[in-house]
Amino acid sequence: MYLNGRRTLKFAYLTTGMSFLKDKVVVVTGGSDGIGRALVDLCLQLGAKVATCGRNQDKLYQLQTAYAGRALHTLVADVSSEQDCKRFIESVEAAFGRIDVLINNAGISMRALVQDTDLETIRKVMDINFWGTVYCTKYALPSILKSNGTVVGVSSIAGYRGLPGRSGYSASKFAVQGWLESLRTELLNSGVHVMWVCPGFTTSNIRNAALNSEAKAHGETSMDEQRMMSAEACAKHILNAVEKRKRTIVLTFTGKRTVWLNKLFPGWVDQMAYRFFFKNGKLVQ
Repeated sequence: MYLNGRRTLKFAYLTTGMSFLKDKVVVVTGGSDGIGRALVDLCLQLGAKVATCGRNQDKLYQLQTAYAGRALHTLVADVSSEQDCKRFIESVEAAFGRIDVLINNAGISMRALVQDTDLETIRKVMDINFWGTVYCTKYALPSILKSNGTVVGVSSIAGYRGLPGRSGYSASKFAVQGWLESLRTELLNSGVHVMWVCPGFTTSNIRNAALNSEAKAHGETSMDEQRMMSAEACAKHILNAVEKRKRTIVLTFTGKRTVWLNKLFPGWVDQMAYRFFFKNGKLVQ
């Protein structure tokens, strides 16, 4: 069907065809905002036992309050810390006894030119996006192997195409996809499902929390969210792909077009990306 001149998807089947999640233990990192919060909401609605972590205790408390009496486990944790990730995964196993699905969602972006960027900005982005995925997956893997479960990485179009002003973010997503592809191949005959999903521009807090050249939160962005996929729609696509055991999915028409054109005409896409991210020679923030 079409809404406001744009093609949209009907999701009724997604909320009725996901009984596979009932009583499953689903772990979502970064579940207090954006896509992560939408995943937590939907998984609980579908009868899953859900565990999530985040750095903001108040937001996790609000989440617990909203789902009082439901099978929800939360813990304050920073995924850039190996010990925090280990503690979080151990707490999930103590609370629910196993892990069936791990969705590595926690992430952060950046907006700054390489020549202006402190190395600390890139280091922080890599620590959260790449190492957070590695730490949580590594510690959850023994349980996932026992349950023949699923490991999901929330990547980005930036994992296929380097984006100007997002060098550290692109590097982290390339790394995540390469690491998960290696893991998927290693576990190909183990019964474990490994996949990664690449949203396009999505309505979430990731742009406001993006780091600037000095590794501080950038704040407001000029991008128009009305034309973006909602976090709720993105969450439904992710869970549908988990159920169907997809290898990877690229969301939004713009995302699919970018990936394919970059394979076929990379030099032309260089020019397209420049025109999209620069106005009057300045990076669009």
